[in-house]
Amino acid sequence: MTHSLTISRPDDWHLHLRDGAMLDAVCGYSSHFGRAIIMPNLVPPVVTAEQAAAYRDRILAARPEGMTLRPLMTLYLTEATNPADIVAAHAAGIISAVKLYPAGATTNSASGVRDFDKARPVFDAMAEAGIPLCFHGEVTDPEVDIFDREAVFIDRVLEPIRRAQPALRVIMEHITTKDGADYVRSGDNIAATITTHHLVINRNHILVGGIKPHYYCLPVAKRESHRLALREAATSGDGRFFLGTDSAPHPDHAKESACGCAGCFTAPNTMSILAHVFEEDGALDKLEAFTSLNGPAYYGLPVNADKIRLVKRDTPAAYPAKIQAGDETVTVFDPGYPLYWHVEDAQ
Repeated sequence: MTHSLTISRPDDWHLHLRDGAMLDAVCGYSSHFGRAIIMPNLVPPVVTAEQAAAYRDRILAARPEGMTLRPLMTLYLTEATNPADIVAAHAAGIISAVKLYPAGATTNSASGVRDFDKARPVFDAMAEAGIPLCFHGEVTDPEVDIFDREAVFIDRVLEPIRRAQPALRVIMEHITTKDGADYVRSGDNIAATITTHHLVINRNHILVGGIKPHYYCLPVAKRESHRLALREAATSGDGRFFLGTDSAPHPDHAKESACGCAGCFTAPNTMSILAHVFEEDGALDKLEAFTSLNGPAYYGLPVNADKIRLVKRDTPAAYPAKIQAGDETVTVFDPGYPLYWHVEDAQ
């Protein structure tokens, strides 16, 4: 039985750090990661290079002493985005990718795209410059069932965009369905992030025995067959799948309300959960690929030179149930079982 594992320091290819007091509170919980793609859906959203650079500076200032997390910034795509601005921001090293939210799809997405044809000049410029485009892959048509919105997005939106511009490098973020995993395997210039929580929960976890607001996220967790398909993709070693936690802290009062916010705060215990999941599936030898190798390869970046060590002990790792963020509390994602894998910096 494997009781310890040393891997290259992982990266988080989809992370919400928020801003202000929340940023100060949550930033340190991503200390096991070398780099993170930072989501731009602040209020107001990060739409210019100047805003991205300023946000990066706030993140660097919020890092606890000794933390080396490198924030990789993104711009929030709107229908008014100038292609030249994106190309210039990428060439200057200010951004690593661009994020596309369908308008109304998730938290702070009101400024997103409604008419995808208006964004085609941006797609063309990004393809030519080799800039990755990160999709929140759901349609927002109210007539489409929430559990079908990812599959419909692939057919109605993503496939036409990729047919029109096959050189565009696409990341389908936080996939939640077998449809998404199968689609990613079907072509070139496409990859997907998979979250920690979507490997653990299905829709029953949210709804059976009472509504569990801290398991509610978008895209919403689907039926068990989809969860198992995600686990198969994540543990396969396939280079098209890599970790993006989508760790998304919200104050408890906003989660536990009549119209609760979508998001799971998984940053504190993600690596312990993943080690549990991969061990359960007999795939600990594939954990490094998912967390540390596949993402850098797709983004064209080097693998982190330093390492972390995962050690399985007889006593569970201690993680807080809640953290304090200014005057607010934030609930940490609970996988529903004790976590015996502890995370350390490798010596």
